[in-house]
Amino acid sequence: MAKITFMGAGSTVFAKNVLGDCMCREALKDSHIALYDINKERLVESEKMLTTLNKNINGGKAKITTHLGVANRKKALKDADFVVNAIQVGGYEPSTVIDFEIPKKYGLRQTIADTLGIGGIFRALRTIPVMLDFAKDMEEVCPNAWFLNYTNPMAMLTGAMLRGTSIKTVGLCHSVQVCVQSLLQALNLYDEKKDGPFEELGYRSKIAGINHMAWLLELTKDGKDVYPQMRKLGPKIVKKYRGGKEKHGNLIRLEMMNRFGYYVTESSEHNAEYAPYWIKAAYPELIDEYFIPLDEYPRRCVNQIKNWKKQYKDICGNPKLDHKLSREYGSGIMNAIVTNTPYQIGGNVLNNGFIPNLPANAVVEVPCLVDANGVQGTYVGALPPQCAAMNMTNINVQLLTIEAALTLKREHIYHAAMLDPHTSAELNIDDIVALCDDLIEAHGDMLPKYH
Repeated sequence: MAKITFMGAGSTVFAKNVLGDCMCREALKDSHIALYDINKERLVESEKMLTTLNKNINGGKAKITTHLGVANRKKALKDADFVVNAIQVGGYEPSTVIDFEIPKKYGLRQTIADTLGIGGIFRALRTIPVMLDFAKDMEEVCPNAWFLNYTNPMAMLTGAMLRGTSIKTVGLCHSVQVCVQSLLQALNLYDEKKDGPFEELGYRSKIAGINHMAWLLELTKDGKDVYPQMRKLGPKIVKKYRGGKEKHGNLIRLEMMNRFGYYVTESSEHNAEYAPYWIKAAYPELIDEYFIPLDEYPRRCVNQIKNWKKQYKDICGNPKLDHKLSREYGSGIMNAIVTNTPYQIGGNVLNNGFIPNLPANAVVEVPCLVDANGVQGTYVGALPPQCAAMNMTNINVQLLTIEAALTLKREHIYHAAMLDPHTSAELNIDDIVALCDDLIEAHGDMLPKYH
């Protein structure tokens, strides 16, 4: 019987996906599922949901326990085989509000702010100390467990765990799984209702780079290279929709493919703030032309909070709750390790030469093989030079943010922000430092003391 500890179990919908998936796998059905959170109400809600799911799809085979607050954290982690991380330190209020509203005072606008940019930097700085505390407890009570990190900023948090602790860690996202499908949909080449399940269409791909900016390097269908066809269509779609009345949600990704030659894994609203080209005070028309949703993440948070009562009824209050295996990698990794059944994922791991033209201490997203030996990255080879160069603009920020978190040197926070592509394209160097100081002050006790 495996023990699976879920950190941030108040993320009820996500807990349903990952832990519901575990209940769908024979080798994990009788697992001990330990739910941990610091919010009692949300913890109770998730327990209720999983208890119902366990009864409906699993014959009640799983053992479910709940653990509230820091005082009970070691008990939640003790003897765990797998630890799933889905925490959000600071929540929507005050932290997300701080990440968006203070930069606005300097004229710096964002869309998601959870992976890069000034928002991503400070999200990492308040989350890494909590994760390092998790690691200290794990080193004491479950030193051999695998830590499956789903929390953003993925590369920064995963890198801090891999470089600052002894815990076996892999970062997991779901953008790799849907990358090719999103490209075809962006090019108006795929409609699920008309064309059927995407998995049955015969596409094969090779994807590597960094989280949220991994590159679709190869694309074949039934053994034939179809990437040239996609590249020809890209400029036509951008020309058709850019600045038009009909909205298109992925123009920035298509434009990046047009200019850099390769499609990226994460959405346009994300990639709009990973580069210096799109959100620019000097060119305000670009916001409408490329349909860039400023303040998108706070808007989502507000809507989720507003709609939770209905979601609660649909999920936690539904006695007939069901679940089908999702696209998330988590349960597949656990199953592969427990049963020694090979499984392939796109995982976030320390580079270690997998992509030779990116730094060895950077976290890269590459194909990984999983079996009883754990998660093992595979050699990709050098990225096209323009793709590696674009990744480096993000890696610079990631490495310096990790350095700040591990050394507690305030100057490295400034360095990360000064090298951030979007921040440095909009603000002068004095304002960048002042903005960092304001954000440090606003976060207060949510951050450690920097010197």
